[in-house]
Amino acid sequence: MDLSSIARVEGPSLTLRLIQPEDAAYVHSLRNNPAYNTHLSTVTGTVDDQRTWIKDYKSREAHGQEFYYVIERKNGTRCGLVRLYDIEAESFTWGSWILDEKKPRKAALESAVLIYTIGFDGLACDRAVFDVRNDNIHTLAFHRRFGAHEVASDELNVYFNYEQSQFAVGQTHYLNLLRGTSINPPPPSSV
Repeated sequence: MDLSSIARVEGPSLTLRLIQPEDAAYVHSLRNNPAYNTHLSTVTGTVDDQRTWIKDYKSREAHGQEFYYVIERKNGTRCGLVRLYDIEAESFTWGSWILDEKKPRKAALESAVLIYTIGFDGLACDRAVFDVRNDNIHTLAFHRRFGAHEVASDELNVYFNYEQSQFAVGQTHYLNLLRGTSINPPPPSSV
C-alpha cells in the first residue's frame, strides 16, 4: 500500500498527519486529561510508554492495518487526534477522536470530512462502522446529524454505519461549508 496519499491530508483549516514518536507527550497529555478522555478507553503508563506504543503502532501502519493521525491547525498547532483501525477490504472503523481547546471553529466537521476522505477515497472502503458511548451525547448528535445509520445499541454503545455513497453526495457541500462558500442547501441528514 502506498501511504503517500493518506500520510498527510489537508482541509481548509486543518491537516491530518500520521502520528510520530515525537507526539508521545501530546498524546499522553490528551489521553490522561479528564476533560477529553471521559468516553475513551483508559490509558496507563508514562510518556515513554506512549512513545513505545507509537513505535510499535508504526508497524501496523506500514501494513495498512491502522492509521493514527494528529489533527493540526494550518499553522502546525496540534489540536486533536483521530484513528482509523479494523480496516478491511469493504470497511473501516474510526475513533479515539479528541479535539482540544486549540481547535478551530468547525473542527469536528472538518476532521470527520478528512477521515471519511481517507477511508473512502484513500483506502477505497465502502463503509465506516463505529460505536459511540451512550453517554457521549454531543458525539452521538454529531453522527446523527451527519447521517450515520444506527444499526444496534447495547448498555454501553450505539453502533453506526456510514456509507461511502452518503459521503459522496455531501462531500462537496461539506467542503464548501468549511470554506465559507456553500450556497446550496445541505444534503438530506447532514450536519
